[in-house]
Amino acid sequence: MTVTRASAPRAAQAATQAISATGLRKSYGDKVVLDGIDLSVPQGTVFSLLGPNGAGKTTAVKILSTLITADAGELSVGGHDLAADPQSVRAAIGVTGQFSAVDGLITGEENMLLMADLHHLSRREGRRVAAELLERFDLVEAAKKPAAGYSGGMKRRLDIAMTLVGGPRIIFLDEPTTGLDPRSRHTMWGIIRELVADGVTVFLTTQYLEEADELADRIAVLNDGKIAAEGSAEELKRIVPGGHVKLRFTDPDGYRSAASALRDAARDDEALALRIPSDGSQRELRSILDWLDSAGIEADELTVHTPDLDDVFFALTDSAAAPARNNQPKEAVR
Repeated sequence: MTVTRASAPRAAQAATQAISATGLRKSYGDKVVLDGIDLSVPQGTVFSLLGPNGAGKTTAVKILSTLITADAGELSVGGHDLAADPQSVRAAIGVTGQFSAVDGLITGEENMLLMADLHHLSRREGRRVAAELLERFDLVEAAKKPAAGYSGGMKRRLDIAMTLVGGPRIIFLDEPTTGLDPRSRHTMWGIIRELVADGVTVFLTTQYLEEADELADRIAVLNDGKIAAEGSAEELKRIVPGGHVKLRFTDPDGYRSAASALRDAARDDEALALRIPSDGSQRELRSILDWLDSAGIEADELTVHTPDLDDVFFALTDSAAAPARNNQPKEAVR
């Protein structure tokens, strides 16, 4: 089976996206890795692909970056049809894989100049670009030292700097912060935000749910070769149960009045607190506040609790729990 070329309507739609995939499939023997997934990544955004180990995240990156071929799918990257014009795709993208491409036997500057040669930049232009990127990534002092002596964070910064030598407008980052300490990870987040602010599109795979929450405009969760769910971080957090609004009182009489009226709320008599099921949306929060005003009840503290991406990840990638998520009843506050 071969990768098909995009039809005219889909090609027009793909042109407005940095990355577009429809029906992407990939198998290795009897093992189906990607089972007809659809992806759409607008220009100048961060798209994060999450999933457990072996879910197919790296396979998706390798296909979209032309490193391996798909079995089927209509694919477009940078406005170029992946099947018809892979060379133009390669010219438009940069890839930073799970394992560093830095050569530890040469200096950071020599690594940069080697990439400039691979991009066929003139000697003068290559030195200019290398110097600018070394300064941008705070590697000037280490530029003349062998890269083998760099810290993990420095190597990762150099890796991304090398990726940017050709000026790509789309960058694939496959688990770029794995193994980095918290400070280096936050530094990398800042770099990614700067890239996006310059209009670069970032396709990010990560094992760190906090990272996707911090950086991604949209997130897709990949499980068993399929997209289990896709949306913004806040949208994904609302699809699993556990969200609630907590009302705390200092006046026992006010607490008892509210508890009597809100019979569906979970009570904590010792803390004088009520827990009301809620998806955390503005509509539900307004409903609760309007009800409190109409009933003449004043809570001393109101806090909104929503599931985090850890809850979403486990709900969507746990085969036993996943079928129940769509049948979860929602309780309304009147």
